[in-house]
Amino acid sequence: MAREEKTISKNKKAFHEFFIEDRYEAGLVLTGVEVKSLRENGASLRECFALVRSNEAWLHGLHISPYSHGNRENIDLDRPRKLLLHRQEIRELSGELKQKGFALIPLRIYFNTDNRAKVELGLAKGKKLHDKRASIAEKDMNRDAARDLRERNKGQ
Repeated sequence: MAREEKTISKNKKAFHEFFIEDRYEAGLVLTGVEVKSLRENGASLRECFALVRSNEAWLHGLHISPYSHGNRENIDLDRPRKLLLHRQEIRELSGELKQKGFALIPLRIYFNTDNRAKVELGLAKGKKLHDKRASIAEKDMNRDAARDLRERNKGQ
């Protein structure tokens, strides 16, 4: 029986604030109670970002709420967490991040089919205000077109 991916948290704001150029999958270095807390869907990607420092990738601002049955094992909720990426991917990301305007933004946290906690990272470039307005207008047009199509098919 094949397992499915279980999404823990999504960063919906990232798609509004950034153009996503490329995506990467990275593992997370976590403690036991952090994994248990993630299984209870206790994570927030709201102010989260990733950095590459001295050939290592780090995730900053990831808030994992304390495990409900944890005691002294619950550690700092907002500590930087190491990301597990291949050396070649880190070199590639480091080169891309040195370009002006690029950032490494987590898009979602999930458990993969092997029950390992993973982060989907997006190599992103910030949107300007007029780009945000254009994307909102495009979403509105697509929603209106889908609504009209549903109404047209409903009458048949």
